[in-house]
Amino acid sequence: MNKPVYYICLCHSDNVALRGVAAQSSQFSDRNAHYAIDGNRNTNYGSCSHTAQDTNPWWRVDLLDVYNVTAVTITNRDACPERLDGAEIRIGNSLENNGINNPRCVVISHIPAGETNTFQCNEMDGRYVVVVIYVRKEYLTLCELEVYGTPAVNVALKGVASQSSLNGYGNAHNAIDGNRESNYDKRSCTHTEQETNPWWRVDLLDVTRVTAVSITNRGDGVPERLDGAEIRIGNSLENNGINNPRCDVISNIPAGKTYTFQCNAMEGRYVVVVIPGRSEWLTLCEVEVFATVKTPESSTEAPKSKRMVVRMKIQSDADLTNQAVGDQLLQQLDLSSSCM
Repeated sequence: MNKPVYYICLCHSDNVALRGVAAQSSQFSDRNAHYAIDGNRNTNYGSCSHTAQDTNPWWRVDLLDVYNVTAVTITNRDACPERLDGAEIRIGNSLENNGINNPRCVVISHIPAGETNTFQCNEMDGRYVVVVIYVRKEYLTLCELEVYGTPAVNVALKGVASQSSLNGYGNAHNAIDGNRESNYDKRSCTHTEQETNPWWRVDLLDVTRVTAVSITNRGDGVPERLDGAEIRIGNSLENNGINNPRCDVISNIPAGKTYTFQCNAMEGRYVVVVIPGRSEWLTLCEVEVFATVKTPESSTEAPKSKRMVVRMKIQSDADLTNQAVGDQLLQQLDLSSSCM
């Protein structure tokens, strides 16, 4: 008698780390960084990444594009779980200090041996997701790291830019031309006159939820001019938009570098950069505004999430229409029966 044939559907939200490129601070034995993004949550050492015992060991995935990251899921090894205690998840667009200087999503207090925990990142924007263990000398092992999110859109590219004044060929549009060239003489940076409270502004042409703003500073000199500048976001043009709520203060961006500032889904049509309280030149080599267009109040359509579907053909004497029996089989196959 032939055994019954069952088709099992396994589906889950899109894990964008699967398409990424992984790196780590060092490699122990043959446990390379890619093992953490191979799609396998097996907690046995043979399926995990592993660094040497480094000071501040790190692991990083390059998502190959800027994503709006909602959550990061990490599976810990089935032995020595305490090694991961205190690790930090950092997300952003900078590779400075191997990406460790990017904004922090969360600190991992503890993940029990062989377990998987999910950390909410509140729609942080970034191309790089980094796990780092600060302060101590430690091995860093990750059996799987999953990144959930959607591609972030630089809405500034379709905006209209203006500024408080013009010096030379540094017109306002240069900051939203899609070019991070940081040499002013290449004519891809803005430049105001030296004035009190100089400002630059982009009109996004619609109210958006701004998740992050990335700014590229001038690279051929005087990067300190941008120190103390403020990013403001809102719907008002009062005082040239300077009175809108503040996203962040730029303490310092090194010459030619790009820093990302998380704005926690602030709503606004206008994004303003202003240097308050002193007479200064304002130069910006690129301003990128990552945001989602505000959904109209009248819209009732539920958001669509990407899914991956795998159909499995199984012959078995067991009654797989019984949920408990089906779950037991899937556990033996090391698969999840739930559709997230």
